[in-house]
Order: sequence, then structure tokens, then C-alpha cells
Amino acid sequence: MPSPRIEIHYCTQCRWLLRAGWTAQELLTTFGDALGEVALVPQVGGVFAIYIEGDLVFDRKVERRFPEMKEVKQLVRNKIAPDMKLGHSDSAVKSQTGSAAKTEKAEGDSCPNY
Repeated sequence: MPSPRIEIHYCTQCRWLLRAGWTAQELLTTFGDALGEVALVPQVGGVFAIYIEGDLVFDRKVERRFPEMKEVKQLVRNKIAPDMKLGHSDSAVKSQTGSAAKTEKAEGDSCPNY
């Protein structure tokens, strides 16, 4: 597989540039030369989504939360380098379960523009 392009779409109205930049930095640090490019794509409407080669791998609106960094690393690894070890990031990701997770307002839903 040629070096993949990762896109991190983020909402400028919600001021999620720092979160998107931190995510990009973590991916570049972890995967180094295995990545061809990490692009930050400014958008509006409460967007925070991660794409690998055009395939959606995480969407904050669908999941109703932001991803944990280890979760992002696992999703990227599974797509671009399945045999790569991630050390402590290989442990299970905490996830919300039960009815509280379904009725709880999503993190970041305070954006008045979506």
C-alpha cells in the first residue's frame, strides 16, 4: 500500500483546531514514515471526523463523542499497518455503555452552528 493520506475534518465555529492539530501530531509521531500525509480540513457544523484514503473511520456525530487517542491510533493502525504494535495503546478502549450513554448530550454539542 502506498503511504496513505489521513484527513481530519474539524469545525472552525466550534474552535476544534487544537484538537485536530493534536490528533495529527500524535498520528505523525506514532506512524512516522508509514503515513504519506495528514491533512487538517476546516469545516463548519460541528464536524470532527477522521478519514483514511477517503474512507470514514470515525465521526463524532455518529459516535456522539470525541475519540480517545488510543482509539484513533488503533483505527489507523488497523487500516494501514495491522501488524504494528502500539504498546500501551493496544489495551482496550473505554467506551460508554448503557442507557446513560444514549441519552447523554454529546461532548461538544454546545456549538450553536449545527
